[in-house]
Amino acid sequence: MIEQVYKAQCLMDSACKKLGRQINIMEVCGTHTVSIFRNGIRPTLPKRLKLLSGPGCPVCVTDQSYIDSVLQLADRDDCLITTYGDMIRVPGTGGSLERKQPSTNIKIVLSSEDALQLAKDNPDKTVVFVAVGFETTAPATAVAVKEAATEGIDNFCVLVGHKLVVPAMRALLSEKNHNIDAFLCPGHVSAIIGFGAFAEIVEDFGRPCVVAGFEPLQIMEGLGEICGQLAEGKAEVKSTYTAVVTERGNPTAQKVIGECFDAADGYWRGLGLIEKSTLKLKDKYSRFDAVRRFDINETPTEDKSGCRCGEVLCGLIEPPECKLFEKTCTPETAVGPCMVSSEGTCAAWFKYGREKRR
Repeated sequence: MIEQVYKAQCLMDSACKKLGRQINIMEVCGTHTVSIFRNGIRPTLPKRLKLLSGPGCPVCVTDQSYIDSVLQLADRDDCLITTYGDMIRVPGTGGSLERKQPSTNIKIVLSSEDALQLAKDNPDKTVVFVAVGFETTAPATAVAVKEAATEGIDNFCVLVGHKLVVPAMRALLSEKNHNIDAFLCPGHVSAIIGFGAFAEIVEDFGRPCVVAGFEPLQIMEGLGEICGQLAEGKAEVKSTYTAVVTERGNPTAQKVIGECFDAADGYWRGLGLIEKSTLKLKDKYSRFDAVRRFDINETPTEDKSGCRCGEVLCGLIEPPECKLFEKTCTPETAVGPCMVSSEGTCAAWFKYGREKRR
C-alpha cells in the first residue's frame, strides 16, 4: 500500500514539474469529495495540483424550480410527498420541506419501492415520489414506474429529477470552466454506464477521464493515473476501480432506464439548461408523470439568497469564497444545497476543512 501511494505521489510530482503550471483535476462525484476531505488527501498533494469539486451531488445540482415544484405539491391535501432524506432540507423560494413538518403529507423513504407501497396503502392520496439522482438511482425509479403500470396503481406518480453525468461534463468544458485538465470520474455512476461512456470527453476535449473507487488508496491511484497521462501528453479513458466498473457497465440497468425514460433537455443549478441531460418518462408512462398530472410550470426561478452553490458546482470558486459560508450558511442554517447534502462540497469544507481555514 505504501509503495502504491508513493508511486502515485511520484507521478503527481513529475506531472507538475513537467507541465510547469498548476494542474486542475475535477472530482465529479460528491462521494469522492467527502472521502478526499475525510481522509486528509488534499494536504498530501503537490502544491501545484488542485482538486476542483464538480456537479456530482444530485441534491446540489437540482434546480431551484424543481424544489419549488415539490413545495407546491406538498401544499396540496390530496398529495403524499415521498422523498429521500437529503431533499427534506434543500431550500426553495418559499422554504423547504423540513419547515412544513410535522406534516402527514411528507414521508421520508429509503427507496422508490417504499413510495410505491405507500401508494398501495393510501388509495385516497396521490403519492408523489421525488426522484432525484444520476444514472445510479434511475433504474430503481424505472422499476417502480413499470410495476405501477403493471399493477394499475394509478395514484402513484413521479416528479422526475434524474440527471445524466456526461452531458454536464461537456457543458462544463464548453461553457463554464475551460481550466479543467482532467476528470476523476464517479465510481457509482460508472458501475451503471461503464467507463467507456466517458470516451467522448477524451475524444472531443482531450481531457483524461479516470474512474476511481472511494477508498484513499483508490483515489490516489486514480490521481496518479491522471497525472501520468498529463505528463506524457496523453488523454485516455481508464478505470482503476476494476472490481466494480467495466467498460460497458450494467446492461440490465441500462435496459430498464431505456425502457422507461427518454433523454430530455433540463436545468441544472449553476449550469443552466443542458441539452439531453435529464430524464423524462416515455409517453407510454406519462400518466405517472407528476409534471403532466398536476400541470406544473417548470420555468427556472432566480435564487436571490446570495448563495454561490452554482459556482462551487462548476469548480469556479471554493466554498470559503462565498460570503455566506460559515456565517449565515452552516449545516444547521443552510442557505444552499451544497451545505445541506451529506455529499455537498460546502458541507465537506465545513466539516473537514477547519484546519485549512485556520
